[in-house]
Amino acid sequence: MTPTPEATKPPVLAPILAGVSGALAGFASSFAIVMAGAVAVGATAGQAASGLLVVSLVQGVLAIVLSATSRWPISIAWSTPGAAVLVGAGTITQDFPTAVAAFIVVGVMIALTGLWPWLSRVMTSIPAPIGSAMLAGILLPICLVPVEASMTFPALALPPILVWLVLSRFAARWAVPAAVLLTVVLVIISAGPSWAAGVNLAPHLELVAPSFADPLAIVSLAIPMYIVTMAGQNIPGFTVLHTYGYAPAPARQIMLTTGLASAVSAPFGAQTVNLSALSAAIMVGDEHTPRDRRWIATATGGIVYILLGLTATVAGALITASPTILIVSVAGLALLGALITAIMSALEDARARVVAVGTFIVVASGMTVFGFGSAVWGLIVGTIIWLVFITSARKPRAEADATA
Repeated sequence: MTPTPEATKPPVLAPILAGVSGALAGFASSFAIVMAGAVAVGATAGQAASGLLVVSLVQGVLAIVLSATSRWPISIAWSTPGAAVLVGAGTITQDFPTAVAAFIVVGVMIALTGLWPWLSRVMTSIPAPIGSAMLAGILLPICLVPVEASMTFPALALPPILVWLVLSRFAARWAVPAAVLLTVVLVIISAGPSWAAGVNLAPHLELVAPSFADPLAIVSLAIPMYIVTMAGQNIPGFTVLHTYGYAPAPARQIMLTTGLASAVSAPFGAQTVNLSALSAAIMVGDEHTPRDRRWIATATGGIVYILLGLTATVAGALITASPTILIVSVAGLALLGALITAIMSALEDARARVVAVGTFIVVASGMTVFGFGSAVWGLIVGTIIWLVFITSARKPRAEADATA
C-alpha cells in the first residue's frame, strides 16, 4: 500500500520543538532589553515587570490566533529595536506615563500604516542609509555599556561577557541567553537570600495612566520607535515569510492587529508588538516540518511566550536587587549583532556614506534641542544631507541624459 501524504509527514513534535526553541531564544536574548528600556524612561521595577508580562501575553495570544486562523506561521514579538530606543532615551524623559503615551502613539501609527497605504509608502521610502544609521546611532551608546560595567562592577560584569564571547564562537544562538543566566546567578549570589525579600513574585498588573502633557518628549520617543520597529521588525518579518514561500502576506491584518493591540495594552506598561523576524526565521525555516504544518511552530511559540511572561515579576525583583548598569550591560551584548548589521547596511552604498555617517553622529551624540531627542534630529539632518548630496546630484545627471 502506498502511504498517503499525511502518513509520510514527520510527527507533530518537530514544529512544537521548533516553536519552543524559537520562543526561548527570542525571550532569553532580549527580555533584558525590554526591562532596561522601561526602567530607563522612569518605570519602577513593578511597572517594568507588568509591562513584560502583558507584552508577553499579547504577543503570545496574537501568534496563536493569527497562526491558527490563517494556517500561516505568523510569529509575533515585542519590538527589540523599539526597546533599544528607550534604553538610550533617559535624557528625553524620566516620566513613565509620558513613555506610555508614546507607546500608544506608536501602536496607532502602526495600525494606520496597515489602513493607510500612503503612510506605508512614506515609511518604506525612507532611504536605507538613513534608517540603518539612525538605528546604529541608537545602539552604539548601549553597546558601550558593557565596557563601563566592566570597570564599575568587574566581578559581576566580566564573567557574563567572557561567557558570551566564548559561546559566540561555538554556539552563537545561546550566547546571550547564557550571559543573561549567568548575570542572574551572580546578582542572586551577590545580593544574598534577601534579593526577593518583600517582593510579590506572583504575576500582577500595574496600570499606568498615560500623560500627554509633554508632546515633544512623546514625539521624540514615538517617531524613532515607529521607524525602527517598521524597518527592523515588520519589514524583515514580511521578508522572512516571503523567503519561505508565504506570500502575499496579510500585511494590513497583521499591522492593524499588532498596532491596536499595542495601543490597548500600553497602559499596563507594555511596549510595542510586531511581526517577528529573528525567532520567526527559527520557526518558519524548520526544514523538518512541512510548510502546511509550520503554523504549529509559531502557535507553540505563542504558548511558550505566555508561560515565560508569567515569570516577569521575578525579573522585576532581580532588577531591584541589581545595579541598573548590569541589566543594560547584558542588553548591550544582546544588541551588538544588531549594531554590526545596522552599520554594514548604513555604509553599503558608497555614494550615501556621508549621509549615513552624518545621521549616525547626530543620533549617537544624544543631543536634545528644543525638546526633540537626537534620533529625531538625526532623521532630519540625514534627510537634509540626502537631499544635498544624493538628490541634487541626480538631477544634473538626469538633465544631461535628457539632452544627450
